[in-house]
Amino acid sequence: MNPFGYFDEETLDEVFDDFFERYAEKVSKDKMPCNKPKRTPSHPTKKAIVKACGDGLPKEGKLIRFGDQNMTTAGAPKKGESKKQKARRRSFRARHGANIKKGKSSAAYWADRFLW
Repeated sequence: MNPFGYFDEETLDEVFDDFFERYAEKVSKDKMPCNKPKRTPSHPTKKAIVKACGDGLPKEGKLIRFGDQNMTTAGAPKKGESKKQKARRRSFRARHGANIKKGKSSAAYWADRFLW
């Protein structure tokens, strides 16, 4: 008997393979549009992904994952936003300002633009 009950090894392998096929996110850089970030809810650590294209980047684009999956971000400024949220946004931009200035080739740029 294995730790998962009365399943034999072959059955467990089939179940796990099926699970990973369904839930593992396969990203094809060729099929992604340039500079259009999208959320990746099934990714274990990163919140979003983008294919960055432009000056100073490879012709085929650069795949960038960004944002911490477990963090709640401030999002777009909202009318009547709390002082705490405004402070979080300012802190993020102050902390990552140098990397944001690097442009489309940095994860901080995309996090600032898409998440904060």
